[in-house]
Amino acid sequence: MKTITLTIDGKKTAVPAGSTVLEAARGLGIDIPTLCHLDGCEPFTSCMVCVVRDLKTDKLLPSCSVTAGQGMEIDASGDTVMAARRDTVEMLLSGHAGDCEAPCLRACPAHMDIPLMIRRIKEGRLDEAIATVKRDIALPAVLGRICPAPCEAACRRRPQDGAVSICLLKQHVADADLASNTPYAPVPAKKTGKKIAVVGSGPAGLAAAYHALQYGHAVDIYDREREPGGALRTGVERERLPLAVLDAEIDLIRNMGVRFHQSTALGTDLSLAVLRKKYDAVILATGTIDPLLYEKSGLEMGERGLISDRNTHETALQGVFAGGNLIGESKRAIRALAHGKRMALSAHQLLSGEAIQGDESRFNSILGRVRSEEMASLLQAGGERRRVEPAGPREKGFSAEEAVREAERCFECDCRKPESCRLRRYADELHADQKRFSVGERGPVERIVQHDLVVYEPGKCIKCGLCVRIAKKEGEPLGLAFTGRGFNVRITVPFSETVQQGLQKAAKACVEGCPTAALAWKDRTPPPRKAPTKDTKDTKK
Repeated sequence: MKTITLTIDGKKTAVPAGSTVLEAARGLGIDIPTLCHLDGCEPFTSCMVCVVRDLKTDKLLPSCSVTAGQGMEIDASGDTVMAARRDTVEMLLSGHAGDCEAPCLRACPAHMDIPLMIRRIKEGRLDEAIATVKRDIALPAVLGRICPAPCEAACRRRPQDGAVSICLLKQHVADADLASNTPYAPVPAKKTGKKIAVVGSGPAGLAAAYHALQYGHAVDIYDREREPGGALRTGVERERLPLAVLDAEIDLIRNMGVRFHQSTALGTDLSLAVLRKKYDAVILATGTIDPLLYEKSGLEMGERGLISDRNTHETALQGVFAGGNLIGESKRAIRALAHGKRMALSAHQLLSGEAIQGDESRFNSILGRVRSEEMASLLQAGGERRRVEPAGPREKGFSAEEAVREAERCFECDCRKPESCRLRRYADELHADQKRFSVGERGPVERIVQHDLVVYEPGKCIKCGLCVRIAKKEGEPLGLAFTGRGFNVRITVPFSETVQQGLQKAAKACVEGCPTAALAWKDRTPPPRKAPTKDTKDTKK
């Protein structure tokens, strides 16, 4: 067999004649992004995100369709190539009509997966709902009662007929869990042998301890008050937050292994210098600012409080982190809980020998305001129903039936493929700016629900043509096709038939092949595989 020799990013390789540059690169372990390419389908060369540069001609070439030539010298990762790919991705994003993350999730300081919690409530899977909540929120029964609900302010349904009652749903899940015989507690990682001191047992300190334990570290909490809880115990009306609820959630954290040292004040009973010698990391979450306490400690004081990095909460002292009201006063307990979560992560990164980076920052496509004429598409998921109010006292929350009815109002704004969407992945890798090429209005929001298993959202389609080619390859009687011209091109089913008719055989292959969430599973998970049927004719008697 004849072979072709070429060089890609300085690496020489030999490939069979007729191979594409993309295939040659893969043979070298060089990852070239693709959106319109799928092994087994003819090249379409529409997305141009796979471009490389021919160093001899100085031309950009689509690697998925260009045949490797003898003696080629290819640049697959230089600045010119990366800039061209970034331009391509930004152009695709400029008209993308969809959110990677739902507005409610983005607005939650603790970044809780609210849409997933709501789906689990609808499905009656409260055990999975509480696990979802407590992945990010240490005190959900408390927060369900007192949180000012920035998530509800961001809810896309709010202008229509009232936001989904996210906090009451969170309270319902948490209360049901506390009432169970075995309340949920996350399983901590293997013990690391590292020790963390948390100063302050308010919401920030409790959250820091809760998350630090899950990383496998031993945690001691020190607090000057006789009982833990901080402002949650002393600054909230008991009608809003019964002590029984607060104590129950604190006991869950205690039972996870946190050791509480109450009536032990920093500056009186212990010093920061001693804590730094005794522990591998110190988290300061005292809730109040005493400048005299820190003036000789080496920590820096600003106008609002101690100075710490906004994302990592690192202070000027190695291994010391500060958050909550200590770095700026706020009455939002959810903010304090979010700070505690981030401080635990940063301390864990330090103790693991990693770079202290805090939360991972990911690309997020943001849809923006939904126009009134687009609301009908979203109402397919949430239905025409007004906000549900608890029949009993509000502090008791929803009944099980009320919680399901309210959960069913959710528009399901979050992406159905947040992890597998290649457009998002490449936007992340290329540090793309969604707004760079934005001109005029974005594409319309549409949800076409004409298939038993599949949702089609044209506003997320990048016209890669993969679904058209896959349907043809799978032998669909009708399949899918392009219609329109220029910017108005879109994928439809021939003869104005439904998606159900167009995807009788190829639904699974098309959903899996779609590089975005334009084609996705209606219930977000692949349908179960059918068990093979036994052919009675071949059965031996």
